[in-house]
Amino acid sequence: MTTGQLRDLESRPHQLKRLVELSVILNSTLDPDVLLQLITATATELLDCEAASILLYDEKNSRLFFAAATGSNPAKLAEIPVPIDSSLAGTIFRTNSHIIIHIAEQDPRHYPIVSEHIKFKVKNLLGVPMPIKDRTVGVLEAINKRNNLFTEHDAALLAVTAAHAAIAINNARLLRKTQRALERGKESNELKNNFLTLASHELRTPLGLILGYSSMLKEDTQGELSDHVNHVLTAAQQMRSILDEMNNLVMLKSDEMMLRPQKVAMEDILAYACEGIKEIAATRKQNLVYAFPEEPYIVNVDIDKTALAFGNILGNAIRFSPEGSDITIGVTKDGDQVLSWVQDHGIGIPPDKLQKIFEEFYQIEPPNTRHYGGLGIGLTIAKGLIEAQGGKFWAESEGAGKGSTFKVLLPRV
Repeated sequence: MTTGQLRDLESRPHQLKRLVELSVILNSTLDPDVLLQLITATATELLDCEAASILLYDEKNSRLFFAAATGSNPAKLAEIPVPIDSSLAGTIFRTNSHIIIHIAEQDPRHYPIVSEHIKFKVKNLLGVPMPIKDRTVGVLEAINKRNNLFTEHDAALLAVTAAHAAIAINNARLLRKTQRALERGKESNELKNNFLTLASHELRTPLGLILGYSSMLKEDTQGELSDHVNHVLTAAQQMRSILDEMNNLVMLKSDEMMLRPQKVAMEDILAYACEGIKEIAATRKQNLVYAFPEEPYIVNVDIDKTALAFGNILGNAIRFSPEGSDITIGVTKDGDQVLSWVQDHGIGIPPDKLQKIFEEFYQIEPPNTRHYGGLGIGLTIAKGLIEAQGGKFWAESEGAGKGSTFKVLLPRV
């Protein structure tokens, strides 16, 4: 084994750790400019090179343009049009495959205008496409490898980074477009639904790619490296759950939702919902405490959709509760109705926010200083699913820092 190969093996745990960190930050950052700079900085560090750049496709002019580059002025870079038919980036974009160039000056596709414009000499280069579903949105390049040449391992690493980047950039773009449309007051709820549908569908393929790569890595790794791969998988699975939430909201607001009521014990629905979420609670060392009666209380509901509603309620409780705390799930009768509840000891809800938390995309935390993540639609979905079955859903809390109790009232059979 060569010195270079040994160096590659030694650097892989750090590289996987940085990919995990990148995934977490990208999931919580909505500013496109911040995303672009973060991606180029991370790519430069991961591949131990002098610079990295992102070129995005301009659909109106059918060309690529520089959206960001390490240590360069984005506005000045954006002035440079990069042709698709006669440049390295254009070749990567057209063929949807990576390219490694060891001596850039000798390649006829090298586009020297960029180097001259920003006074930066390109010696060697690695470029990979940025895929979203069945199309390519841009190119991610790493420039001038330090003390070595770019390898196929570098290409695979940069490809995973590019998949992260494409998802984050596309998501930020969609969100910004939606926000602008809503601010202008020219778009209806249909636009929001279209955004949710588009975003959830577009992101599933690159997310599947990340999950696939991570699963393959997990099979071939052990020890500390395996722990890093598990972090990558966890982050990707969290993103997949967000996509599922988006799909559920679209379903709730459409005419396609079908209810299939069945007579079932309320305790069984709650136990079913807890099964789907207990592993997440276990990772936070939280205890699910059951307060079930001796006799079953029967309701006539759609089992899957009611369990989904309680899964969202439980997920909310887990997210906003401290590690090691108890979350209580209970059932009792209330006249001719069945009362179920989920009680946590988390951050609580201010009195003036007890109704607003059920609004779509509403979150108590300011968007720029969020700690808990999520889209802010889990409770919206739960409320819609409960009320669609003739039930009631509300929250109670004594205030910030005093925990919350979410209660569901359903007709008793």
